[in-house]
Amino acid sequence: MERVNTVDSPAPSPAARRWRWQRPGKRGQRWLALLLFLFAALLLLIALWDWNWFKGPVERAVQAKTGRALHINGDLDVDLGRTTTIRADRITFANADWAKTPQMASADRVEIALRVWPLLRGQVHIPEVRLTRPDLLLETGPGKDTPGNWDFLGPSTGNPPQLQRLRIDDGRLQFLDAAGRTDVLVALNSGKPRNEDSAPPLLVKGKGRWKGNAFSLDGNTESPLELTNSDHPFRIHLDGRAGGTHAIASGTLTNPFALRVFNLQLMLSGQDMEDLFPLIGVAMPSTPPYRLNGRLKRDNDIWRYEDFTGTAGDSDLGGTAQIDVGGARPFLKADLVSKRLDFDDLAGFIGAPPRTGAGETANAEQKAKAAALAARARILPDTPYNLTKLRAMDADVRWKAQRINSPALPLDDMDAHLKLDAGLLRLDPLNFGVAGGDIRSTIRMDARKNTISTQLKASLRNIQLGKLMPDSKLAEQASGGVSGDVDLAGSGNSVAAMLGSSDGNVAVGIGRGHVGNLIMELAGLDVAESLKFLFTGDKQIPLRCAFGDFGVDNGVMTSRALAFDTSDTLIVGSGTVDLRQEQLDLLLRPRPKDISILALRSPLRIGGSFKDPSFRPDFKALGLRGAIAVTLATITPPAALLATLETGPGKDTNCGGRYAK
Repeated sequence: MERVNTVDSPAPSPAARRWRWQRPGKRGQRWLALLLFLFAALLLLIALWDWNWFKGPVERAVQAKTGRALHINGDLDVDLGRTTTIRADRITFANADWAKTPQMASADRVEIALRVWPLLRGQVHIPEVRLTRPDLLLETGPGKDTPGNWDFLGPSTGNPPQLQRLRIDDGRLQFLDAAGRTDVLVALNSGKPRNEDSAPPLLVKGKGRWKGNAFSLDGNTESPLELTNSDHPFRIHLDGRAGGTHAIASGTLTNPFALRVFNLQLMLSGQDMEDLFPLIGVAMPSTPPYRLNGRLKRDNDIWRYEDFTGTAGDSDLGGTAQIDVGGARPFLKADLVSKRLDFDDLAGFIGAPPRTGAGETANAEQKAKAAALAARARILPDTPYNLTKLRAMDADVRWKAQRINSPALPLDDMDAHLKLDAGLLRLDPLNFGVAGGDIRSTIRMDARKNTISTQLKASLRNIQLGKLMPDSKLAEQASGGVSGDVDLAGSGNSVAAMLGSSDGNVAVGIGRGHVGNLIMELAGLDVAESLKFLFTGDKQIPLRCAFGDFGVDNGVMTSRALAFDTSDTLIVGSGTVDLRQEQLDLLLRPRPKDISILALRSPLRIGGSFKDPSFRPDFKALGLRGAIAVTLATITPPAALLATLETGPGKDTNCGGRYAK
């Protein structure tokens, strides 16, 4: 055998080796051809595949997950790629089995863009969802323990899908709450996005009824998907009306799902703050028309309306209010300030309307109520308090007024602190500066039972008599400090019922001062002396003291001591004031300390009603002296003067009492 010398054989070049490695053999060529054929067949299959074959499996899978029937009544199509697009036409989704309307949602077309590679890591990335003519019905359950029809997925598990953009073309959303008398229909459309990658804003416009009130909504917001994006503020502008209440929310929210920063300006106005209770569950007293503007913030369950300013009726109102909705009842805490408070704007706290005359602010309902009240024979408010409102929330409200406008009373300022806890209301304190002095009071109303029980304690200190009626010419002739105490307890669901059933004590007194002689002569009906003062001027008479002490039993005030003592005249009185019937029955007996000619002095009877009191002399007491005067006049006219001589039997009273200081 011949040996082959391989040492001298040249080695293959690197290029030849690479070619030999890359060049497929016949077997490799067959595999490559097979792969190319399968790929071409797959492309052809995809091009010709009818994706509607998957409609049945998809519908069954959704029903198994949600318990609701899903129907794809049109075509199902898929565009494969790194981002795969799934389209489905004429979609319907069933409602809850308790609902009267069988269909909860529908859409002419649903398009879902889905990234494929994140699916391998168990993540769902959805760049965009586009809905064409979607129609969604959201409604609350028929019972307290029945969830709304939107609760069908159960507790979520795993990573939630990440949705980047939501586009809505000609959408419709209806919210229905039969028990809450709410039915709102809103049109939804996506606006133009700020840039290609951002979610488009949402344009909203709707109307219907909210809590039984006509409701409308108009405005725009960023896409709801942007609520989770903390990189830029969430813009919002919504204009809503419900009945007479109007709210405009405009501004930005920063990551509101984190419940930290709200930068939202809220303008709120309406005909009556009482209308807010059925809308948002916050119980407020009746007020004249109002307008407020402030900044809304939220921290978990606490909503704050900060640094708001505005008006309520003819009063300005400002401060900060917050509502905590995390407890069994909403809790309102507020610090309010009024630089100028119109006193009649507080009338709603006692169930009365504000003044409705020229220059006064009131809504149409309050004007009608004021007209009806003016036509009544009584003046104490008999509008019942709403027990549901008193029990629906808790409150801690402080309100200070720097200046008070009150034509009827010379009020200076106010300091009120209201606390409400499960139907127990306390005003402690409720203080007013009055005519150089003050009225300090506390009120306790227990509305935890069907009939409200009320306690009132008030003290009057150093109220200046001459300032009580600053527009009265007679009052300018008087001075002296008025003090007193009121301690009443009653039951009833209105102010009239509470006072009409009250028991307790009322005592008031005037310390040393002076009064005009004209006042005293008019009070004593001394005709000659009164005419003289009217035409020639008045003189001041020192006031020693005045006091009235009444016991109150079942709404009837009965005098225990009643006197007005000056150096000129002593007036003593007796009688009753019926708070239930609003009737007066007081008898004042003047006892002059001087001798007066033509003194038709007789007891003065104060009667009539609170609304229409009467002041008249008691002619029965004049009868004897009048008869004597007529008889003497038949003899000689000057002799008739003898019958009207007043010898002045009045004596000084003991002014060492509590209030005679």
